[in-house]
Amino acid sequence: MLGEFWDLFIAFIRASNLGFGGGPAVIPLIQTEAVNNYHWITNEQFVDALAVTNALPGPIATKLAGYIGYQVLGWPGVLAALLGTIGPTTLAIVLLTNILMKYTDSPGLKGALKGVRPVVVVLVAQTAFEMGLESFPNIITWAIAAVTAASLFWFKIHPAILIVLSLIFGLLVFQ
Repeated sequence: MLGEFWDLFIAFIRASNLGFGGGPAVIPLIQTEAVNNYHWITNEQFVDALAVTNALPGPIATKLAGYIGYQVLGWPGVLAALLGTIGPTTLAIVLLTNILMKYTDSPGLKGALKGVRPVVVVLVAQTAFEMGLESFPNIITWAIAAVTAASLFWFKIHPAILIVLSLIFGLLVFQ
């Protein structure tokens, strides 16, 4: 149990501390740790976990950490994964706030962030592509995706409404 606790902690430290760009940027890193490195869940299970956790309020990294941690080790796993996700970042912010504030406008920091943005976008796109391959097994799921895209881009319907409607639709159609 201690080994799995440690593995969860380390995996989520790696994923959360290299996720430049916010919540979506951490998703491919969590997927790499949980699916590819440790094989705690399959890619299909990851897609389901992402769908479930996106339907809940709060940051995606902590929700995925809790979900995966519970799947691996129950409540101790939740604790390990959450500590790995928020512990180092919280500690760094507390200890480094003054330094970060001093160099916010630094050309070096701005340049480094500009350099990492394209990598983050490609990682998110890769994850979306891989999840899409497993998320569209039939014409109905493609239709859901098309209606969702139209609803987001043309009609500007709030994503939360789309998530709730798709949950209800899936419950009625895919039982």
